[in-house]
Amino acid sequence: MARGRLRIYLGAAPGVGKTYAMLSEAHRRAERGTDCVVGFVESHDRPRTRTMLHGLEEVPRRRLEYRGTTFTEMDLDAVLARRPGVVLVDELAHTDVPGSRNTKRWQDVEELLAAGIDVISTVNIQHLESLGDIVESITGVRQQETVPDEVVRRADQIELVDMSPEALRRRMAHGNVYTPDKVDAALSNYFRPGNLTALRELALLWVADRVDEYLQQYRTEHGVRTIWGSRERIVVGLTGGPEGRTLIRRAARLAEKGAGGEVLALYVARSDGLTSASPKELAVQRALVEDLGGTFHHVVGDDIPTALLEFARGANATQIVLGASRRKGWQYVLGPGVGATVARTSGPDLDVHLITHDEVGKGRGLPAARGARLGRPRIVAGWLVGVLGPALLTLLLKATLPDVGLANDMLLFLALTVAAALLGGLLPALASAAVGSLLLNWYFAPPIRTFTIADPQNIVALAVFVGVAVSVASVVDLAARRTDQAARLRAEAETLSFLAGSVLRGETSLEALLERVRETFAVDSVALLERENDKAPWTCAGSVGPAPAVARPEDADVDVPVGDHMALAICGRVLPASDRRVLAAFAAQAAVVLDRRRLQSQADQARDLAEGNRIRTALLAAVSHDLRTPLAGIKASVSSLRSDDVEWSQEDRAGLLEAIEEGADRLDHLVGNLLDMSRLQTGTLTPLIREVDLDEVVPLALGGIPEPESVVVLDIPESLPMVATDKGLLERVVANVVENAVKYSPEDEPVLVTASTLADRVELRVVDRGPGVPDEVKELIFSPFQRYGDAPRRDGVGLGLAVARGFAEAMRSTLQAEDTPGGGLTMVLSLPAAAGCPPAVPGLPATATS
Repeated sequence: MARGRLRIYLGAAPGVGKTYAMLSEAHRRAERGTDCVVGFVESHDRPRTRTMLHGLEEVPRRRLEYRGTTFTEMDLDAVLARRPGVVLVDELAHTDVPGSRNTKRWQDVEELLAAGIDVISTVNIQHLESLGDIVESITGVRQQETVPDEVVRRADQIELVDMSPEALRRRMAHGNVYTPDKVDAALSNYFRPGNLTALRELALLWVADRVDEYLQQYRTEHGVRTIWGSRERIVVGLTGGPEGRTLIRRAARLAEKGAGGEVLALYVARSDGLTSASPKELAVQRALVEDLGGTFHHVVGDDIPTALLEFARGANATQIVLGASRRKGWQYVLGPGVGATVARTSGPDLDVHLITHDEVGKGRGLPAARGARLGRPRIVAGWLVGVLGPALLTLLLKATLPDVGLANDMLLFLALTVAAALLGGLLPALASAAVGSLLLNWYFAPPIRTFTIADPQNIVALAVFVGVAVSVASVVDLAARRTDQAARLRAEAETLSFLAGSVLRGETSLEALLERVRETFAVDSVALLERENDKAPWTCAGSVGPAPAVARPEDADVDVPVGDHMALAICGRVLPASDRRVLAAFAAQAAVVLDRRRLQSQADQARDLAEGNRIRTALLAAVSHDLRTPLAGIKASVSSLRSDDVEWSQEDRAGLLEAIEEGADRLDHLVGNLLDMSRLQTGTLTPLIREVDLDEVVPLALGGIPEPESVVVLDIPESLPMVATDKGLLERVVANVVENAVKYSPEDEPVLVTASTLADRVELRVVDRGPGVPDEVKELIFSPFQRYGDAPRRDGVGLGLAVARGFAEAMRSTLQAEDTPGGGLTMVLSLPAAAGCPPAVPGLPATATS
């Protein structure tokens, strides 16, 4: 059973007219034939509201006794038993009287929706649960009756009922909201102009956020990448430096200039763990942007300008705020910088602001964490200082300070060893200590030019020198190792955090996860392989990148087993063992995503099977009734003609033969529609697209309609461009749509068939003046075996419009239902204009099926 649809009228304040608007909508639907009843409407003794209840069916309320007083509530069981098309339920946040089935009225509404009944309800902005504290701070009144925001957000339609504070206060002064004895107190307390203005702003902002959710969903579903500047969204690029606070405040001021502006602070971290950001400063900036009403985002990317622009476009941002570079002048030789690159590649739809600050040109000056112990240049420098440095120092001391003393000589050599340790780590420092001790012994410890040491104190001094040098080198090397581990663990933590976030968000794209693996570990290709058992061949469940290993995991540079019969194969480079922990987490998640995708596929297949079963059941019902009726008429006519007991006149024989012919035509039409639907369901319909003139096809489609010149008016201009379509299928579509329009159109109102051009398409409109179809049913009439209203069973099995839409979609066209101005229904068939399609050739079949 399909879930009902919920429409909510959201009031900016009490008395703005949300109940009146709900009742007006109910009258509109009732006039169009919708079965609409009143489940619960509170008029508050307002004359205009009571007047609007006239003419609407009200389900009797349920009476409940509570603490000696009788209360009335909506009778939920009675509404479910009545099962209307639409039910009105006022005051969604209302708390039910104790003894009711549910505690809150919105829970009653959930039961109605689950039963497939559409609900129209009302609620005021101050009753939303998330706004309780804000409303109390504005009005001084704590709302006791609230409704969860998610309940309102799930509504299919939300319509804001708004009114200026002055107009609402005038309405109250006229006695249209409260009784005269309550007006003065209300106007001087809750309904002060400032309170009403603040509540109105809350309502507008809340609804704007809901509209923004719809917009983001639409952009995602349709793959829209261009910027739609529906509201100002400002992305602030942060580096973790002290200038970030200035940028955030400037962005907040820019956002305040436009209504509904939003600030998104973004920090881009390197995927290898290298960073120049201060965690403490980032925490301060996160708190600042959240205090100003913005949001903080942390993404991973090696190319900072690209990551920044991709995030901005994904968030539909309109502006980017960056700080002027802190690099010194000579550093611009290395490149133009992030700000200049972003400004150059942002495009015309994204503004970039470069903000000056106190740190411009002062250099980064922030501690840089090392991700790979010591770089190659530093190691080379360390070896040069450790090996050549002692020799050069010896020459310098001999030439300029030959008698400075052994102790001072040792301190100078120790300083050189410390420098080697700071530059190159352990091994260059050890080499410096060894070379330095030998040179001190040979050139400076008596007797010189020999490795013999005469004074025992010098032996101790040399031993201390070597010990200190080795200790300093060890400490430096250990610090580098710990820094490397910290950076790696930080990068792993960020990676696992994003992985966990994808799990919580329910991301089910295997290719997206494999692409994340490829980007995270900087490899060429990634593939997920599986097999049924140990002897079965491997098959590829998904892959990204060029030339993945799809035959065997052993062909890849790195393979990570996932269970007994699945493996993640990576090509491009051999990863260190330290990466295996994170890689194993990705592999396990890939297996989960694959299982989830298969379960989704099985669920889709089950749904298709259920739909097919429904079609077969309906088909059996159609065969058992709609096909037997014309057969019974044919058989009765034939039996009558063959009877020898009655002498039939020529007129009687002609009537019986006409009945036989009519029954055969109905059988042919029904069987044709059934066969067409079966071809659509099995996907065996292949249209033959050719250039076709509408003014040639449409008259042919009217051949099956009795006296078409009196019930159908054609208005097909000869100047219309040709359309790219299948001539035979188009004829069937037009015939079915026109036949349906004639069936429901009044006898004195002919059906109008007209055509016009719109951009690169041609629209064919079939207009009738019948009873029309409500908006909520417009899609249902295209479902198989569906008939709207009180159409008699003899009029077919409800396949005409379903077949018409199926044929239209097969021809890359669309068929939609619209309201006819003044009453009725208009079917709009939108066809692509011909652009280089071969013209229809006489003698070729109209359609090709396989």
